[in-house]
Amino acid sequence: QVQLVESGGDLVQPGGSLRLSCAASGFMFSHYAMNWYRQAPGKERELVAATSSFGLSTNYADSVKGRFTIFRDNAKKTVTLQMNSLKPEDTAVYYCNAVAGHSAYWGQGTQVTVSL
Repeated sequence: QVQLVESGGDLVQPGGSLRLSCAASGFMFSHYAMNWYRQAPGKERELVAATSSFGLSTNYADSVKGRFTIFRDNAKKTVTLQMNSLKPEDTAVYYCNAVAGHSAYWGQGTQVTVSL
């Protein structure tokens, strides 16, 4: 059974930090590119950060470059999103996503709220 379980979402003040984690099971984790998406109320889901199957390459949305870092541990089957200098516009549900060819899996999402 494939599972992607996100954790770490919380309420944080502007300028603060959060670390989101995604634990994977039920598929060949190291063969999959791993991504973090987010969806704010009334907006489309957007790609925030991506890492290749062995973590040799990463990509970020312009809005988070320099503030967010994605990294993976293939031995532990986890992917992490370190988020620093958070802004109110980072408020969204964050989703973990695994992709390989035509195969894709999604987690259930974790809420991040940036507010005073």
